[in-house]
Amino acid sequence: MDHFPIFIATRGRHIVLSGGGDAALAKLRLLLKTTARISVFAAAPAPEIIGWAEAGKLGLTHRALQRGDALCAALFYAANEDAAEDRRTAGIARAEGALVNIVDNLADSAFITPAIVDRDPVTVAIGTEGAAPVLARAIKADLEERLPAALGPLARIGKSFRTLAEALPFGRARRDFWRDFYFGAGPRAISAGEEHLRPALDALLEDHLTRPSRAGHVAFVGGGPGDPELLTLKARRALDEADVVIYDRLISPAILELARREAVMIDVGKEGFGPSTAQDDINALLIQHAAGGAQVVRLKSGDATVFGRLDEEIEAVEAHGIGWHIVPGITSASAAVAAIGQSLTRRGRNGSVRFLTGHDMKGFADHDWATLARPGEVAAIYMGKRAARFVQGRLLMHGADRATPVTVIENASRPEQRILSTTLQSMAEDIAAADMRGPALTFLGLAPRTAALAAQNFALEETA
Repeated sequence: MDHFPIFIATRGRHIVLSGGGDAALAKLRLLLKTTARISVFAAAPAPEIIGWAEAGKLGLTHRALQRGDALCAALFYAANEDAAEDRRTAGIARAEGALVNIVDNLADSAFITPAIVDRDPVTVAIGTEGAAPVLARAIKADLEERLPAALGPLARIGKSFRTLAEALPFGRARRDFWRDFYFGAGPRAISAGEEHLRPALDALLEDHLTRPSRAGHVAFVGGGPGDPELLTLKARRALDEADVVIYDRLISPAILELARREAVMIDVGKEGFGPSTAQDDINALLIQHAAGGAQVVRLKSGDATVFGRLDEEIEAVEAHGIGWHIVPGITSASAAVAAIGQSLTRRGRNGSVRFLTGHDMKGFADHDWATLARPGEVAAIYMGKRAARFVQGRLLMHGADRATPVTVIENASRPEQRILSTTLQSMAEDIAAADMRGPALTFLGLAPRTAALAAQNFALEETA
């Protein structure tokens, strides 16, 4: 991120613009929405600029910018549509302490002006670091359609009511109140007329002041395989409401970014044969925070019900009378099999599929190897990289065909996804040679379709 998005206070501040043509008009239409004092310097200003000056909306000086004109200015825009004049005026403004923007010159600008969706006082700014203005405009158009015009009046009334809402305890109680107002009572009231908003707020506040405190709760949420777009709507909602997020090692940073900024984030990552947070410590954290009234999200990779020690955590919170619910997620097997263009079951090949773990708390996990060694069997092996030689040996010992296809998908659904196609005969050596560092899932009995491998190779070339 080369440009950090902020909102600058404009009330009582001075903004200076040099230029009087189309570029100046485009900037001024936006700047006139602010409460700043605006000064324009142009030898030949457009008629619209002259009209705004005559209406008292801005100050206009009919000459080029000179030294001293940008003193005490917070922002300066060089919109002369002439590179040499832009350099000259920008140099003056910099020397006089203003932040400078040169229209259509990203490299020499100290700041950029984003595309804006205006629902005053709600403002949505969209920036692409100057790389894709057409994309920014498309996003703006989409948001304009999605955000109702009533959003502005709702926010204005809410802003004036903030001090009264301080009667509610800080934190979740206030957030629940404002959520109920903006997404429930407020829209219902404004549909009957803006004059109904304040009475609706008063009634809602009285209801929340007498309402019992919300009990602590634990949501066991499946975070999916890593792609944030594969999160369910229910998982997104749980993250948005969480006071505390207790997450696994394999949860991707992009998903963690979806939690509220104020949420307490606790990493309880576990790694097979490596550093781990003890399960008792995880249970204690769940109980500690939920018993204190927090809405806790226990965020697990993939689906919370698959190889996640979910039952132990449920039993721990139940023993302390804490409420809970499960939000299922997309398990890694589903994402991985999609990556290779296959289905987990197929008529005439296999009517069932086994989900196995490569290792458990005692070491390499044992399974019904005789059944798995039969032709046509399909198994998805979680946490199987380090167990590859063990799995290979057990299957060969029970008569499995050495040519049985084996596919390993690393970082399924993520940008850095890799697919390794091998056979039972070579799987241990090939997995070791691939040096896979990310989470990987091994399919026994499935080979990737040619088209899936071609797409994978194309994606790798594109990102190289």
